[in-house]
Amino acid sequence: MLVEVNGTPLIEDVFDNLIDAGATELIVVVGYKAEQIIDRYGDEYRDVPITYTHQREQLGLAHAILQAEPHIDGDFMLMLGDNVFRGNLDDVASRQQEDRADAAFLVEEVPYEEASRYGVLDTNEYGEVVEVVEKPDDPPSNLVMTGFYTFTPAIFHACHLVQPSDRGEYELPDAIDLLIQSGRTIDAIRLDGWRIDVGYPEDRDRAEERLDERAEEDDAEAEVDEAVVDD
Repeated sequence: MLVEVNGTPLIEDVFDNLIDAGATELIVVVGYKAEQIIDRYGDEYRDVPITYTHQREQLGLAHAILQAEPHIDGDFMLMLGDNVFRGNLDDVASRQQEDRADAAFLVEEVPYEEASRYGVLDTNEYGEVVEVVEKPDDPPSNLVMTGFYTFTPAIFHACHLVQPSDRGEYELPDAIDLLIQSGRTIDAIRLDGWRIDVGYPEDRDRAEERLDERAEEDDAEAEVDEAVVDD
């Protein structure tokens, strides 16, 4: 998470997105380079308190969520630390509350050949999510989860029930699938914007290009606003 994009640690972009979406506390599950993260950010960021919890073994996202369970007593947002997002993150929590859903998450379509890198959604003829599969060899669609979620505490029970995958990990999509199969309300919301997984060097370069483009657009808009004010 100390990977940098345009000279800024990616974790700060994650923090900023969560705070801008309404987070009032940050709970960071740390593993690799934990001490570097804790030493750098201490107990708050942008005046928002930070709590750290350790995942001693890399056993998957469902396992990581359970490390945070003692610190959470209500609905919460989850954002993966290897994605750069720009888009409608605040829509997710509002939709979840509106529909009283136990899980809501952003999804997007990717080239079919890339779908097996992600949690993939299978939908019926009405567009309802009927199954979520983690990194399948034969994806049922090219509609994938992007790494931004909101949950009720129901997800903890599901995570406790998850069995290890073929990779030996406790997969978050398996926990979400348990919610679906038990009849819980799940919202899949199309990403209105863009997201880049920077786990691959070429994608990190692409993220930097997109952020540079966005910065140039913001500068141009600021110049227009200033010109209007000066008039």
